[in-house]
Formats: sequence, structure tokens, C-alpha cells
Amino acid sequence: MKYTKRKKAILLLEDGTVFEGKSIGIEGTAFGEICFNTGMTGYQEIFTDPSYYGQMMLTTNAHIGNYGINDQEIESDSIKIAGLVCRNFSYNYSRTNAHDSLENYFEKHQLIAVSDIDTRAVVRYIRDKGAMNSVISTDVESIDDLKKQLGNQPNMEGLELASKVSTTKPYIVGDDSAKYKIAALDIGIKKNIIRNFVKRDCQVKVFPYNASFEDLQSFNPDGYFLSNGPGDPTPLVEAQQVAREIIKRNLPLFGICLGHQIIALANGIKTYKMHNGHRGINHPIKNVLTGKGEITSQNHGFVVDKESLENNKDFELTHIHLNDETVAGMRMKDKNCFSVQYHPEASPGPHDSSYLFDEFIASLSIFVV
Repeated sequence: MKYTKRKKAILLLEDGTVFEGKSIGIEGTAFGEICFNTGMTGYQEIFTDPSYYGQMMLTTNAHIGNYGINDQEIESDSIKIAGLVCRNFSYNYSRTNAHDSLENYFEKHQLIAVSDIDTRAVVRYIRDKGAMNSVISTDVESIDDLKKQLGNQPNMEGLELASKVSTTKPYIVGDDSAKYKIAALDIGIKKNIIRNFVKRDCQVKVFPYNASFEDLQSFNPDGYFLSNGPGDPTPLVEAQQVAREIIKRNLPLFGICLGHQIIALANGIKTYKMHNGHRGINHPIKNVLTGKGEITSQNHGFVVDKESLENNKDFELTHIHLNDETVAGMRMKDKNCFSVQYHPEASPGPHDSSYLFDEFIASLSIFVV
């Protein structure tokens, strides 16, 4: 245990608000948009989720690190959050199938984390003030300089980040003998999404964020998928064009989170940045087609504009968030295209939304002999 080396550290928000804490042992400074996740478990999946790229993660669960890390419980090949803010950091862990401590994992990736922060106070503050840029640092004597640096950080609105997390070369997952072939556009794809396709007898070819429709079509897929990912969907004009080409040909198309927003923008439906966003594992959703409720995992700071969706005659609302009535799902009335603003591949207990993968596979059967 190295907690004896801990130094004072701070969380500084862009409006000048300062919260004091302690470093977990890694010294330095990190910048990112502050956001909070209310999940009681799954911190490793959160830290490696490409959708969190560029964000300072505040965990509302009081204990982080207590069950260590497991090499199988990752959503990408590296940590994607910009830094961590937590209440209690556990240097000891107690789980039989853990491979290492979270402390060593952070040291390996040189991730800066601040603990002993009053996380309840921070959550209350940013719930009122909204998401904003922040910095965590062990350089507590240079607050004025940190404020200047923080003022130069770009805002998340209008920021393209898919290129920072996407694969640079296409790759294939799954057997050549699989019944279905899926072309997936990687704008921040999670490993568990690919696993869900593979276990449904699919071979998935993952393409870079800037791949063209012709690139995806060259795989001769049975269906197309637009992944989750970080940042603002508006700058991703190439991905929007891919969505248009797929829809124009009425090919099976499924989108999750950022992919859902890309489909909207490709059809003239607006998106906007939320005050705080939805990040947690117990968000209530209603399927308006069936009347059934779903407990879902969510992670997004942008959302499809409900009024704009309702004014588009080609689309219909399929799912709605019960906390704030934001758009949680939509589909095209006369095309083989649907999408959701949450994560059906994430199963933090409930498996309520896994049927969406089955519905997509069923839509492929129409085209497969």
C-alpha cells in the first residue's frame, strides 16, 4: 500500500469553485468535463468505456477499488476517462477472481485520481450548475495558473472525439462460419456490444470512424451497426453520410447512443447537449410500443430533440426516459432502421434491454437465405 505518500490535491471547476482532497499517489494534473455516474458497481467498465473519453469521472458510490480489477471486465484496450474523483479509494481489494489492484491499474496507465472529496457536495453543485470543464491536480500551490489553463480547454459542445478512440484499421471478430455478417462503424464501440453480436452467431467487421459506406459494403454484410462513442455527434458528418446511404437502400441499421444521434442528424432531426446527462445503471425507460418498463444502463451527455423527432414524419418515438421524458429510442416507419439512447449490451443485474439485439438479428433474417 502506498497511501502514506499521498499528497494534497484539488478539484477545480471552470467557474472557480475548488474542492479539496488527496491524491491516491500519482502526481500530476488532468483536465476534462466533470460528470458523475451513479452506478454502485462496474467502475472498471466505466473507466474503459470509450464514450467517457475526455471526461473527468466522479463516482457517487463511496468506495472505489474495493473489488480490484479483472482483465476480462474492460470495454476497450485502455482507460478512457481523463481522471477520477471519488470519496474513498480502496488500496486493498477482496475478490477471488481479481487480477490486480485498482491502484496498480491506474499506475500502469498513469491515470490521476483524487479521493477524499465531498462527492455529494460536488454532485449537488454540478446538478445545479450543469456539466463544465474541470481540472484535478496535486499542484495545489498554482491555482491561478491552473485556472488559466482550464480556461483554454475546449467545450464538449461541438467537440469531435470519435477519432480519438476509434480503431485505425478494420478488424474482424467472430467465426467465418457465422450465420450473419455485421459491418460496425466504430465511433467508440464497446467490446461487450461486439460480444453480444458474436454470441448471436454473427461475424463482426469493425471499421474506423471515417470509413465510407462503400468500405462497409465491401464486407457484404447482412446488417449495419453505428456504435456508441464520445463527444458531440454534430461534427461527425462522414458518419451521418454513411447512415444516409444505408437508409436510402433500406438495409438493416441499428444504432446505440452516439450512433442513435448520428441516425437522427442524418435525417434532419436535431440533437442538443444536456444540462448534466444520464450516467448510471438504473435509469427507467418505457417502451411506448409495448408499454413495458426497462431498467437500463446509460451514458450520454447529448440527446435527440423530442420535438424535432415528433415533427419528422418518417420516424416514431419507441422509448422514453421516465425521469425527464427525453428520447430513449426511435425507429423509421418505412425503413429497416431503429436506435436507442442507452446500452442494451450492459447488464449490471437487469437484462431488460437485451431483446434489442434479438430484434436486430430478426431483421437480418429477412435478407439471409
